Amino acid sequence: MTTEREPLLEVKDLRVSYGAIRALSGVSLKVYEGEIVSVIGSNGAGKSTLMNAIMGMVRREAGEVRLSGSLLDSRSYRVVQQGVSLSPEGRKVFAPLTVLENLRMGAFPRGGQGSIGEDLEWVFTLFPRLKERIGQYAGTLSGGEQQMLAIGRALMSRPRVLLLDEPSLGLAPIIIKDIFKELRLINNEGVTILLVEQNARQALLLSDRGYVLQTGEMVMDGPSQELLANPEIKAAYLGAGGEKAIRSVKH
Repeated sequence: MTTEREPLLEVKDLRVSYGAIRALSGVSLKVYEGEIVSVIGSNGAGKSTLMNAIMGMVRREAGEVRLSGSLLDSRSYRVVQQGVSLSPEGRKVFAPLTVLENLRMGAFPRGGQGSIGEDLEWVFTLFPRLKERIGQYAGTLSGGEQQMLAIGRALMSRPRVLLLDEPSLGLAPIIIKDIFKELRLINNEGVTILLVEQNARQALLLSDRGYVLQTGEMVMDGPSQELLANPEIKAAYLGAGGEKAIRSVKH
């Protein structure tokens, strides 16, 4: 008899509402250690709400989020201390602070746990451009550089799971290619990744498994390569067509 391995991150029956509007309706997903898992969906599907609910940045109306079987706190700073960090949609770097100061802010939840020198060098190895701009104010960086900084800042807390909310948003294709290349390297260094992306093709090419979120519900999931080849996914997210292509499909 085989026993299913325990997921590193598990979201179970998560519900979130904004007043009378239901944003997430019983969403569940699992992320296993070492994986890259993507969540794809159109604008308004609930992708950012999912990430913010995991982080405790919006109220979880019902359901639970667990890391290695333990409940994640509902307070964001405790979620980071427990081992989950977020690179948010729109970067949201601290514009008046330098690159170095932003990175040090990312390490703040660790308190006095170890020197941050090695982690800074790791981030600078991943993103050499940040080292070149170490004393530059974050608000003066390009969009791509700010995205690198947002990811680097999230890594400074030494997360077991890195959440990435729309890392390609507003970036040129060549920059997106560089960012996703670095995400693969980060994963190879042992960081498990949960990625939400409107750029479905790019997300599925990077990830091991994928989920499809539509109007607050998970309607499909599976290995990324299978989703890439699925005619309904192609019609809805990878080419011409619309969400009606998968409205009747629920796995």
